[in-house]
Amino acid sequence: MKVLVIFAHPDDETMLCGGTLALLRRQGAQIHYLCATRGEGGEVGEPPLCEREQLGAVRAAELACAVQALGGGKLEFMGFVDPTVGPGDTLYPFTDKLEKFEDEILQAVRRIQPDVVLTHGSNGEYGHPAHKIVHQAVVTALKKNTSGHMLLYTFQAAFAAHPKPRIMNRDDPADLVLDITPALQAKTQATLCHRTQHALFVRNASRDAGRQLSVPEIVVKMESLHRLHPSPKAGTDQLAELLIASGCVVLRSL
Repeated sequence: MKVLVIFAHPDDETMLCGGTLALLRRQGAQIHYLCATRGEGGEVGEPPLCEREQLGAVRAAELACAVQALGGGKLEFMGFVDPTVGPGDTLYPFTDKLEKFEDEILQAVRRIQPDVVLTHGSNGEYGHPAHKIVHQAVVTALKKNTSGHMLLYTFQAAFAAHPKPRIMNRDDPADLVLDITPALQAKTQATLCHRTQHALFVRNASRDAGRQLSVPEIVVKMESLHRLHPSPKAGTDQLAELLIASGCVVLRSL
């Protein structure tokens, strides 16, 4: 089985669905990573680990490190530039040319021919505009695709005991909830790869927890998926069966 995960920035693949990807690799799936930007607008570390103009290259290397930690796979960048965070921590999309972005995704899908596409949820997790346009573009691109049947899943789906409600896609009910404990070490190692973002990770997680956390402590062991196509009413599928076979599915509606 071939899985194409499409995401906005380096670290999204790890923080939002890293355990799921590691489990899929262990079950023999091929993973193809398609990242829209190199995360040029993110943090440079505290203290700084590089100059601002070097950040894209540094984060691309961090992502390559994370891919290996999660079990390996093919990594590609789409070449969009991530804008710098604005005043008051304002976040921005990386393009206003949505049709061009959709066409590039469609070309990638036709070239890679995945069995499953996995991407951001409809709410952009915590409302990040870049995450939202990736979701919108992927959905539109797959509607245009006529080269074969593909499953479409989104990550960080909503369920009652979600460990981080702040990043949960509230409009995407979970069809699969996973306890990724067998892949927790791999996810932790992938998180450690994203060194420039550690201060941001720890700051946000510590605020949510009400106490100071270390980088390993911020890695959560519960992940969730929503199947956007076909409808969950259509029953189980190849991805669901593979994850169920891993023994890590703790809740399912398929």
